[in-house]
Amino acid sequence: MSKTIRVLLADDHPTLRLGLRVLLDQAPDVEVVGEAEDGEEALALIEALVPDVAVLDCQLPGLEGTEVAQEIRRRGLPVRVLALSAYDDERYVRGMLEAGAVGYLLKDEAPETIVAAVRAAARGEGYFSPAVTAKVAAWVRGERPAGLTKREVEVVRLVAEGMSTKEIAQALSVSVRTVSFHVGNILEKLGVASRVEAAVWAKEIGIVP
Repeated sequence: MSKTIRVLLADDHPTLRLGLRVLLDQAPDVEVVGEAEDGEEALALIEALVPDVAVLDCQLPGLEGTEVAQEIRRRGLPVRVLALSAYDDERYVRGMLEAGAVGYLLKDEAPETIVAAVRAAARGEGYFSPAVTAKVAAWVRGERPAGLTKREVEVVRLVAEGMSTKEIAQALSVSVRTVSFHVGNILEKLGVASRVEAAVWAKEIGIVP
């Protein structure tokens, strides 16, 4: 008989947690051993119960899902982390994977997909929603975020650091016109209307601290 997969659920929406519990408890090889509504509670229960898999929402109150995952790894707990989120933003996906999550699912996945992802996580195998898979594949290929070129990444980083077009041109030894051209391309690729929004994006995904 196969070993029962012990799961902890961490999400601040009670209705979603209930739905996940009912769904997972219906699987013959899965048992939900605990639930948490914030990051601190999740970490305390994970340390006390040592489940096989922790299903973490990225946006938990208190400690975010990424911080919980980082602590799990730092403390050497033998728990696999499966990220579950409403968002496929680069900041969340990259943050969770860098913190040690083995998979990343969006909350609108079919029930059978969520069960399959929990089983995969218990085996230490990655399981990702299609939208997330595309992002991860791009990173593995070394592509720049949002399809930006290497030079555009340099420009948006300097924009985020508060440099003017003229200052960026001097820093990169190019013309003001060239910088303006790059900035226009960046805004179009990011789907934003201003340099300020581009700067916020750069900070959110970690191009600048």
